[in-house]
Amino acid sequence: MTIHNFRHCYYREETEFTCEWLTKEVFLSQIRGVDFFVDYWGSPWIAHPIISFQFGDDDYVAASIEARYQTGQSYSPIRSFFRQFTLIYVLACEDDLIRLRTNYRSGEKVYLFHTTASPQWSRDLFLQYLRQANHLHDDPRWFNAITNNCTTSIFANMAATGHMPAGSSRYSWWVLLNGRAQQMLYRGGNFAGKLSFSELEAQAYINPVANSLNDRPDFSKRIRKNRAGFESLHSADITSPTAEQK
Repeated sequence: MTIHNFRHCYYREETEFTCEWLTKEVFLSQIRGVDFFVDYWGSPWIAHPIISFQFGDDDYVAASIEARYQTGQSYSPIRSFFRQFTLIYVLACEDDLIRLRTNYRSGEKVYLFHTTASPQWSRDLFLQYLRQANHLHDDPRWFNAITNNCTTSIFANMAATGHMPAGSSRYSWWVLLNGRAQQMLYRGGNFAGKLSFSELEAQAYINPVANSLNDRPDFSKRIRKNRAGFESLHSADITSPTAEQK
């Protein structure tokens, strides 16, 4: 698959950066799984989730579903109800999407979880993301803080694969109050790592290590090192079932 306009921004400060828009080629046969980032930027009940698809041993396509701003605009949940922003799928490297939030934005906390998604389901979800990104290119849609946002879109894409994560529904209350999404997904057995939720969440916090890396090219590898759930990344079974199918 060829991804056009794959974003790679180099940050000096949050609002001072240089961006490259790359053409990136990935092979569906190399997809290993899905990782789940949760970015808290205010209330503990509200967060911004980012899905990242692993290809091969150490290549990732991170996907962030966001409100697309025009020049001079900034985000407002109230204004989002009145067709002020369109929806955008940002496909980028983790050095960009994740490092921006851990290293350059003030007060944001990012957590990283490895899911139990099989390679087959991961491929299905990745293709659904590409279909939706292409659809928005041809037929833009409005972002809405309640009905069409960063989290409802993720679960709509999951539903479109025909297999939702175990114990979840696109209409669950925690899809809206998404600061609790990782706890609900954990209860359904959708996260790897044999720890209690409190232990898993504590070691999933990546800001300290991300801040120590600066511009190291192995950012994605380092933020995963020694974290529960990532031990078996290089021995993924291409035929392993999803949590729902077990």
